Amino acid sequence: MVYAGSTASLPGASIVTDLYAVIGNPIGHTKSPLIHLTFARETGQHIEYIAIEAPIGGFNARVDELRLRGGLGLNITAPFKLDAFAYATELSEDAKLAGAVNCLGFEGDRVTGQNYDGVGLVNDIVCNLRCPIEGKRVLMLGAGGAVRGALLPFLAERPEQLVLVNRTVDKARSLAGEIAAHGAVQAAGYDALQQLGPFDLVLNATSASVHGEGLPIPAASFASGCLAYDLAYGKGLTPFLRLAREAGVRQVADGVGMLVEQAAEAFAWWRGVRPDTRAVIERLTVPLT
Repeated sequence: MVYAGSTASLPGASIVTDLYAVIGNPIGHTKSPLIHLTFARETGQHIEYIAIEAPIGGFNARVDELRLRGGLGLNITAPFKLDAFAYATELSEDAKLAGAVNCLGFEGDRVTGQNYDGVGLVNDIVCNLRCPIEGKRVLMLGAGGAVRGALLPFLAERPEQLVLVNRTVDKARSLAGEIAAHGAVQAAGYDALQQLGPFDLVLNATSASVHGEGLPIPAASFASGCLAYDLAYGKGLTPFLRLAREAGVRQVADGVGMLVEQAAEAFAWWRGVRPDTRAVIERLTVPLT
C-alpha cells in the first residue's frame, strides 16, 4: 500500500488505536490527517489516521488492504467518489442522490457509504457564517457531484427558491427532475440570470475557480446583504468571489468551512462524538485578498 501525507497517531503506545484513512490521487495536499487527528486530540479519541494514494483503477485493492489491516473508516476525495459509491454495500439517501460517496464505514462485510458534503456545506453557512437558508432565494452554479450532494440538505432548510444554473441547461433540468419529490428546484442557463433577479445566497460549485476562470454572472444576481460562497478553498479571492465583491457583496467565503464540517460529520459518525470545528477552520483559513 502506498501512503502519503501524515501517518501520525495520537501519543500513547500502550493504548490501542483505531485505524482510519483518506484516499485519493494525488493525495499529498490533503488536510484530512491534520483535521481528524486534531479532532481526536480535542475529544480524547485514540485513532491513527493515514493518507493513501491509490493508482487510477486501484481503489478497490487499496481499500481491501486497509480493511485487512483493521481499518474502520475511510474518507474519499477525487477521483474516487464514484468508486466508493460502487464499493459500498449500503448507501445513505444523500449518497444515493449524489451518486457519489465521500465517507465509508466498515463493519465486517458491511460497507456503508455516506455523502457528507452537503451537510457540511449547510452547517458552515448556517452555523459558522450565521446565514440562515430558510426563506431565502438561493442560486447554485453548477450541476455536478457537489451540487447533487448539497440539494437534499439545502431543501431541508426550506429556502423560498432554489435555482440551479449550468452551462448545459439540460443537465441542470435533469437534476431538478430527480430531486422533484423532495422539493421544487428551478433550472436555468446563465443567459436567464438577468431576468431571475437578486439572490440572498449565491454558491459557486463549478470547477471554474480551480482553473482560475470567471463566470458570466451579472451584478444583479447578488442581493443587498448577499453571501457569496465558493466551494473551492485555499485559493484566496477567486474570480467568482472577486466578481461578487465588485458587485458590492460584503460577505464572501470559500469552502474551507465546508471541508472541516464534512470531516466533523464523518468523525461523529465513526466515533460517536462531534468535535468543535472553529479552531481547525481558523487554522486552515486563507485570507480572501
